[in-house]
Parts: sequence; C-alpha cells; structure tokens
Amino acid sequence: MEKTGDTVERAVLVGLAAASMKTDERSDQQSMDELEELVRTAGAETEGIILQNRATPDPGTFIGEGKVKELKEFAEAHQCDMAVFDNELSPSQARVLEESLGIRVLDRTGLILDIFAQRAMSREGQLQVELAQYQYLLPRLTGMWTHLVRQTAGGGKSPIGTRGPGETQLETDRRHIRRKIQKLNEELEDVRRVRSTQRRSREKNNTPIICLVGYTNAGKSTLLNRLTGAEIPANDRLFDTLDTTTRKCRISPTQEIMVSDTVGFIRRLPTTLVEAFKATLEELEYADVIVKVIDISDPEWMDQEAVVDGLLRQLKVEQTPCVRAFNKCDRYMGILPHGEDVACISAKTGEGIDTMLQLIEGILDKDMVNISMKIPYSDSGIMEKLNMVAKTVTAEYLEDGIKAEVVIPKERLVQFKDYIPGYTEPKEEWEL
Repeated sequence: MEKTGDTVERAVLVGLAAASMKTDERSDQQSMDELEELVRTAGAETEGIILQNRATPDPGTFIGEGKVKELKEFAEAHQCDMAVFDNELSPSQARVLEESLGIRVLDRTGLILDIFAQRAMSREGQLQVELAQYQYLLPRLTGMWTHLVRQTAGGGKSPIGTRGPGETQLETDRRHIRRKIQKLNEELEDVRRVRSTQRRSREKNNTPIICLVGYTNAGKSTLLNRLTGAEIPANDRLFDTLDTTTRKCRISPTQEIMVSDTVGFIRRLPTTLVEAFKATLEELEYADVIVKVIDISDPEWMDQEAVVDGLLRQLKVEQTPCVRAFNKCDRYMGILPHGEDVACISAKTGEGIDTMLQLIEGILDKDMVNISMKIPYSDSGIMEKLNMVAKTVTAEYLEDGIKAEVVIPKERLVQFKDYIPGYTEPKEEWEL
C-alpha cells in the first residue's frame, strides 16, 4: 500500500458488531478509530467509515447484501481503491466482496501485515514478516482458487478447460509455501541461536536484562533513546519500531543493565505475527524486569494495558517483576497514577526517569545480600568468579588472605559457602 506520485490510495473502512461475536471481536468506534490510524500508517486516506450491527455475520458477504450494496455505492461515489474491514474475513468472504464491490478488500490482519512488510528493515525483521505473511496466506489458498472448478474423484462435470488445473495449481502453491515456511523457520532458528549466544555472554557478565513492552506508539523507542542515547528514529505513528534494539545503560555507580525495545502490541494482533516474532519476543522470557510503557495521555490507556497484559500471559511471562511506566505525563492534566510499581514519566523531557530507575534497581536488589568473605591466597582464583556474579566486590589484602565485602544474589551464596564464616544452609519452607 504505497503513495504513487501524487496519488494516495483511498479507503472505506467497514466494521461489524454482531451479538454472536465475542466482545473483543466486535467493532466499535474505538476500534474503527484505531483502524483509521492503521490505514494512515500504511499510507492511505480514509474516505468514510461504515459500522454495521447484525445478530450474526453473513456467511457469504459478512455484512449482508443490503450493506454490500450501500458500501459499493459509497466506494464508487468517493472513488475508493479498497475496502478495509476491521474484522477478520474468511477467504471466500473476501473473494465475494471483491467481486461485488469491484475494488480490493483487506481485513485488519492483512493491513497490519502490510504495515509490517513496509517497516521491517533488518534481515531478522524481514524474515519474521515474510513468515507471518506465508502463514496467513496458506489457509487462504483454497478460497483464492475457488474461481477454478476442481476436478472431483467422482468425475463431476466441469467446464472444458478447467478440469484438473485448479487442484494441481492449488497443491503446487501449497507445497511451495510450505517449503518457504520451513526455510524461513530454519533461518529464524539461526537467529535464535545467535541471540542465545549473546544472552549467555550477558549472563556471564552478570548484566540484568530490562525489556520495554507496551501498546504501539506508547513511546518505547523514545524511552530507550532517553536511557541509552541509542538515537533510534521515534515517530508518532503505529509500529514505527519492528527491529529489537538492545543497549547498555548504567543506572547507578554499581549497576549496569541491558535495555531491550520490543515490537509494539495492538488489540487483535494477528496470531501469525505473534508466532513469527517469537525469535524477538522470546527475549522477554529471560528478562529480569519488564517495564510496561503506558501512554497516560491516551483516553483508552486502560484498555491498551489490558491488551498488553493479555499478550504477556500468552507469552507466559506475566510473573516477571514489572514496573508500570506511565509515559507522556507532561501531556496529562488529571490525577496521575501512584503505587509501589508505578513511575510517572516523560520519555521526551526526562521527567520521572530517575524514579523509574530506582524502582528497577530496587527489584534487582531485592534478592541481593551483603556478606563478608575470607579467601586464602591459595584460592585467590575465586575472586574472578566472584566478579562475574556479584554486583560489587571490595577486596582488602591481609597477611593471611583476602577479606572481601560482597553484594551478591542469594542463590549464588552456596557456590562460595566455604569462604563465608559461619555459613549455614538455608532451610526449606517445611523445616521452618
């Protein structure tokens, strides 16, 4: 979907709110406004919005023949190039609508995939988008080939010249796409291996990982730039960042962290995209802290946070310690949120950033303990291991050995118990 010369594509947006649909699948003014923003992000202009109420979706046209007629008249009057549906269409519904309207028909998933295809810059991002597109296309091939009559085992009648090739071409395309999906999965597995190697290096250096997550356009890239000076382009548009960026950041004299940006979430994010972006999103599985960036200036921020929470549950990382960073507080005129895990910030101006970093450091320090150790010179090599896992190590070299003051994670104590005077094994809960 691109701007050609001075010509910008025109779209009419269509949504259905059917009583038989799940609540989160029904279109409403909020979801239609978001769809309009998606269309703008893709490079097109919205000429009008049609919202239909029915008891159930029409199996053939989705919105019913009467509404299709109305839609066709509107599209012709406003010279629309396409109709974009807020709901997911079946392949046969999309085909029937295209034939009836005489213009291209796209659903929300197809539109998001188109935007992702435009935005992916790195090889990794392009692989993930291409995989999602093929996964989206594969089950829709049958609908795309229904204009050809397929040969039947019972020898049913077909027009001359259409017997066989429909089935043959369909199966050929299926095999081709399955091969492409397999190849893309193999390439993404290589990406995962590289990420795993990088992750092991960070673990070896005992550097905590902080992941920024949030609804699309919440300000994650601006926050990453503020924290790390990464200079990632941060524009006011949906899905501006697809490629994960990880940078170092020192949050105190004794604590350095790695901060990772992630692709923005959105309601009804296509399952194929969530699956395809697992190579990127799996970074969340290894995060020490998740910073949930919330656009407090958006009236729908509570619904957006619920969408993010749902996707975090889907990725099985909802138990990871979390800081809620309410961004764009400089634009908000109401009473700001407060709580133990809350920081009200402006990634643009820097307001509240110190408070957010203190919350992160507090979580990282939660399982740290201060201990004194006595290490004989014959075991001085243990100091290298200490420096790899401890937050700070202060050493004093005495006549009979090294006296070390250490800030270290509790779970690491057992590795150095021989050098901790008076060390006792921690008791299990059932022993207390």
